[in-house]
Amino acid sequence: MATAATKITEFVFEWEGKDRNGKQVRGETRAGGENQVHAALRRQGVTPTKVKKRRMRSGKKIKPKDIAIFTRQLATMMKAGVPLLQAFDIVGRGNVNASVTKLLNDVRTDVETGTSLSAAFRKYPMYFDNLYCNLVEAGEAAGILEALLDRLAVYMEKTEGIKSKIKSALMYPISVVVVAFVVVSVIMIFVIPAFKEVFTSFGADLPAPTLFVIAISEFFVKFWYIIFGAIGGGFYFFMQAWKRSEKVQIFMDRAMLKMPVFGDLVFKSVIARWTRTLSTMFAAGVPLVEALDSVGGASGNYVFASATEKIQTEVASGTSLTAAMTNANVFPTMVLQMCAIGEESGALDHMLGKAADFYEAEVDDMVAGLSSLMEPIIIVFLGGLIGGIVVSMYLPIFKLGSVV
Repeated sequence: MATAATKITEFVFEWEGKDRNGKQVRGETRAGGENQVHAALRRQGVTPTKVKKRRMRSGKKIKPKDIAIFTRQLATMMKAGVPLLQAFDIVGRGNVNASVTKLLNDVRTDVETGTSLSAAFRKYPMYFDNLYCNLVEAGEAAGILEALLDRLAVYMEKTEGIKSKIKSALMYPISVVVVAFVVVSVIMIFVIPAFKEVFTSFGADLPAPTLFVIAISEFFVKFWYIIFGAIGGGFYFFMQAWKRSEKVQIFMDRAMLKMPVFGDLVFKSVIARWTRTLSTMFAAGVPLVEALDSVGGASGNYVFASATEKIQTEVASGTSLTAAMTNANVFPTMVLQMCAIGEESGALDHMLGKAADFYEAEVDDMVAGLSSLMEPIIIVFLGGLIGGIVVSMYLPIFKLGSVV
């Protein structure tokens, strides 16, 4: 009677001992317990004097970038002829994030007990999505795992690169607005009240701009905890709703595409991810209808995910990919033309890859252009804000002669 394989938990042990020549040696061994370490060392002719289980430090959160780096390392070692289990061992030991090391050790243990690599990855959907697992499975089935891992590493590196550029482009103005708010709050709470005491001693009417700034300052001083609490709490609850509420996600995905200036940047980045994902899946030999399952989610935008579902339905019923994409009415003309040429020439993955390269370059250019454009706008914004406050507070001093 067949029995289910029991999953063995392994630990890393650090040991010291003496070899057959009496020379002091040390190293690391992966085993299920200390007794196994002693037995393994004796078989190697080493007399252990000290065996200690390594304490695993609590690691940081595993990010997509960590998975991309791991994929690149695994692909490189497998192309160099390193066996899969040994490659996992090397990558796990060399990773500075203990959480990644534990994840890789768990996957390695599954593979070592006879589980396929794709099945081992599927046990951790938080880190390895369907697209990742499907490509690995296709590589295992075709016997070209190292080539598929290399293609997957390129895909993840380019996708993470685009995300990083979008975040940097959006974070710059947001950080400036936050700094401006903090500076204005400090002025309103600490600086303006000091001016107010001086102006009160004048015993004369103050200009309207000065009265306006003083009124805002009094509001800040009286309700600062409500202002900061409302802004901080509002931002927190909005971000939580964005993460958890599907309706909020749909609204924000649509709004992001319609934003002035930044909307075009988001649109081009989504197109780049969509075409890059489909190109990677199709080149790996994944059937088109099945590949479209992963493409919509990988685009990272509800508008394109919804359009992809419609495209998949039409393609499954016999419509060409170009016609289905045209009917979706969300893709630019250039992508449609590249797709049509790819279908006619039988090089769809190549043409989609070229489209992805083009839009990735467009994103790079737009981010560089936005950075140059935002600097003078931000300087004018901060200068006008702080300058307006300063001028309004110095107006009574300019008229000091008439007031006295």
